[in-house]
Amino acid sequence: MAEPLPAELAQRVRCVILDVDGVMTDGGIYTGVTESGEPVELKRFEITDGLGTKMLVWAGLQVFILSGRHSQANHRRAAELSIEYREAPGGYKRVAADELVAKAGCNWNEVACICDDLADLPILEAAGLPVAVANAVPEVRAVAKWVTSRRGGDGAVREFAEALLRARGQWNTLVAQYREQRSSAPPAHNPDAKA
Repeated sequence: MAEPLPAELAQRVRCVILDVDGVMTDGGIYTGVTESGEPVELKRFEITDGLGTKMLVWAGLQVFILSGRHSQANHRRAAELSIEYREAPGGYKRVAADELVAKAGCNWNEVACICDDLADLPILEAAGLPVAVANAVPEVRAVAKWVTSRRGGDGAVREFAEALLRARGQWNTLVAQYREQRSSAPPAHNPDAKA
């Protein structure tokens, strides 16, 4: 695991923006078409990132997913996690991110962004806590105040979530609450059973 996150940075975070391709996924995309000509896109999302994302929400943080490209797979994953997903028209992420930060009712100094590539630089440079995944491009790593030890699509979001929540003093409480909830009989229908 990477170095601990500085508590003073972690404490002021109120909003988290997650990039998708190369952060929540390994950056690979499977594309094809059905026999009727409908486009198909498949991606692999790391399941532990899902629980990490949910724990950020349970900790009271506003979490958004932001992508520079259209993807039904991204929409589906965001819906599974019950968080808002936004696409940046033409890949201009700063415009869409400004809207998300305003919606969250915070300023950029209270935002953490976890990213990997050049298109992310405008939002990373604005964020109070810019984070790079281990395999991010050098320009992104240079801007980051914290770098994961895990690669995008291989638990980097979960690592970041745990580091942030530990630095805020919330991790152990959330784990205990999660364990307690999972120790009783599940409700009849729980759409959040898996992250």
